[in-house]
Amino acid sequence: MDAIVKMLEKHQPFFEKISRNIYLQAIKDGFLGCMPIVLTSSIFLLIATLPGVVGITLPQPLIDWCNKLYNFTMGVMGIMVAGTTAKNFTASMNRRMPAGKVLNDGSTMVAAQCSMLLLAVTQFTTKFDGSELSVFDCTSMGTRGLFSAYIAAFITVWVYKFCVSRDLTIKLPKEVPGAIAQNFRDIIPFGGAVIICGIIDVVVRNLMGVPFSELLIKLLSPLFTAAETYPGLILIQAATAFFWFIGVHGPSIVQPGIDPIRLANQAENLQVLLAGGHPAHSLTFNMSLVGEFGGTGATFIVPLLLILFMKSKQLKAVGKASIVPVAFAVNEPLLFGAPMILNPYMLIPFVAAGCVNVSVAKFFIDNVGMNGFSFVVPWATPAPIGIFITTNFQLIALVFVAIIILLDAIIYLPFLKAYDKLLCDQEAERAAELGLESDGAATIAASTSEPAVEPTAAAADSKPVADQPESAADASAKKDVDGLKVLVLCAGAGTSAMLANAIKEGAAQTGENIASSAGAYGQHTAIMDQYDVIVLAPQVRSYYNDMKADTDRLGIKLLAPRGKEYIDLTRDPAGAIKWLRENLD
Repeated sequence: MDAIVKMLEKHQPFFEKISRNIYLQAIKDGFLGCMPIVLTSSIFLLIATLPGVVGITLPQPLIDWCNKLYNFTMGVMGIMVAGTTAKNFTASMNRRMPAGKVLNDGSTMVAAQCSMLLLAVTQFTTKFDGSELSVFDCTSMGTRGLFSAYIAAFITVWVYKFCVSRDLTIKLPKEVPGAIAQNFRDIIPFGGAVIICGIIDVVVRNLMGVPFSELLIKLLSPLFTAAETYPGLILIQAATAFFWFIGVHGPSIVQPGIDPIRLANQAENLQVLLAGGHPAHSLTFNMSLVGEFGGTGATFIVPLLLILFMKSKQLKAVGKASIVPVAFAVNEPLLFGAPMILNPYMLIPFVAAGCVNVSVAKFFIDNVGMNGFSFVVPWATPAPIGIFITTNFQLIALVFVAIIILLDAIIYLPFLKAYDKLLCDQEAERAAELGLESDGAATIAASTSEPAVEPTAAAADSKPVADQPESAADASAKKDVDGLKVLVLCAGAGTSAMLANAIKEGAAQTGENIASSAGAYGQHTAIMDQYDVIVLAPQVRSYYNDMKADTDRLGIKLLAPRGKEYIDLTRDPAGAIKWLRENLD
């Protein structure tokens, strides 16, 4: 097992390179930018449908109003994603542009939205009250048009790059105000992108008789059908966990390619549910509540197992510290604290638990009558609650939750016990070396920097900074952090909030004027220039080089603590402030 992990670690740079692919990043960040649409629209949908579950009938005008809000948010998500994807892809492309040449992300955003409408939406005329009306078919404006949104975004940005790199723009005299001159410079690339997508639309409609968005869905439908089988669901979940195990944020690699079909399936499940049928799709957006039950690796039950059954003081401490975050799907304290990432003892359960969960979920949906997930809930919703809500409050869903908790415990327990024995032996050895009783092993384990497993790039250990005495140089450096603005970034703004809160608490303790905020990588580009320091959480550390290019240009200090060090800082507010001082040189 050690040899396998060492081999995986050796190839970690290759997997990190995959995660930094600019197309995957643009899709992920573009979709993340539209998450408020998904979550807000779901709230209105729940308002319209939830009372009916308990026998309460709402006034029809209120139901119609909520449905309208849903249709005018989720129903146009494809158009919005085209814009946000183009905006993020433009940011990546600008890092690769020749000096002095920059793509206008506001213009590419609008151009991509127009291009997406050409590729996905059908316009026709109809008569209403004796008058002819021009009508848009809205079917592909929402989640069904996401693939067209991505294609439109990529075509648009490449056309802009081609034109701007070769100065194929309309140039005005230097006396013309910059904003007006920029509008004229964007005319040729804007027109080029729209014309190209318009030509694609005409060709596809004439040859195939369907819009481009429907053609993509038909061509990819065999792949989506395969993805919704037991082997397909297992492969998706195994890949997600595998990437995370080697220290690369798995959902960022796996999910962008399947998000369109996951959302489309969930929307279809909702339509079937509202019509009184049985939602049967298992490959849905909120299937992550099952496969990533408590976070990637299905770690929901692990902190409790550590507290109840482990003898190692180290694992008991990790269990107590991580039980609340893991309940809300923020499992980095567990992943880097135990550690689980690149830990040979954890490879099998970390990959297997989620695979078993999704298999059981499909069995329940196909054979036991449990609804496929229909309502969208936030990713940080405690998994048992989220599963109960999104299955339309079925009691069988609670039985399902109990079963997968039990199965995950059975999968993890033997491997945790083996790892626990290793740690107990190491603690006893260290206690014996220092002439202490075995009861003192916990104190030694907490004060030593020696890790239980070999340190790696993703799970490096370090001495908690609070244990080191503050020198005179540290005290004199306090003025360097006074008035500092710090932005902490992670994949979903969960882990980053832990460090941001620790910095706030540390600033209050030391009486220093330091402001800290948490955010998700990909949503930072519009606000990063407002900060003095940006900290990358371990799961987005692979983006360091891309971020460094932006922070150097803006004169911002970029920091990227490794796994165990980051978790230590989240638990040590005063140490977090000291760490900032030490790293501002």
